[in-house]
Amino acid sequence: MKAMILAAGRGKRMRPLTDTMPKPLLLAAGKPIIQYTIEQLVDAGFNDIVINIAHLGKQLKQVLADGKQFNASIAYSDEGNMALETAGGIINALPLLGSDPFLLVNGDIANDFPFHTLLNKKINRAHLVLIANPRHHPEGDFHLADNHILAAQGQPTLTYSGIGLYHPDLFKNIPPGIKKLAPLLRQAMAENQVSGEKFDGFWMDIGTPERLKELDILLSTTDAEV
Repeated sequence: MKAMILAAGRGKRMRPLTDTMPKPLLLAAGKPIIQYTIEQLVDAGFNDIVINIAHLGKQLKQVLADGKQFNASIAYSDEGNMALETAGGIINALPLLGSDPFLLVNGDIANDFPFHTLLNKKINRAHLVLIANPRHHPEGDFHLADNHILAAQGQPTLTYSGIGLYHPDLFKNIPPGIKKLAPLLRQAMAENQVSGEKFDGFWMDIGTPERLKELDILLSTTDAEV
């Protein structure tokens, strides 16, 4: 199974750090945050990785290269100077991802999720990993029913972690361009085509300089692992 890391965002909340460096290359404990994700994926058996790039994307290519240094094979889906949003980025990358389901991971999260549990999982249109609503997103995103089917409405809600499995058919017949992912997921949820699971382990959204500093301190301690 292939994996895709989303790394094309501008990282506006991280400015001025991201004025000269793409957010996935920002350092935590001396290592680019995207490198932690790559190493996690490889350890779990995801060696074939696609990374979408836009803002300062050449820097990502220079640092990560073809992935051999991580025992991975990395291909790049270049969106030019204008990022295509999540769904648009996926559609642009489909020729690299193929016709089978693939793992999608946000490039700006830190976690200890066991990615190997998704390696051979059967899905319909999508399968999302959810977490308890963090302080910066108390309203949540979706409702997880007892049968592990996700709904766009319902209580209680959980937050999408930025980790999920996707079938290319979710994006079938959708023209390329700037497209958001949430409307496609909600449409598929209305047809009971999206499953989910809750993850209770370590997870962080590295969306602000303050959270990056928090992660840096966490990873710099001797007993911390991500």
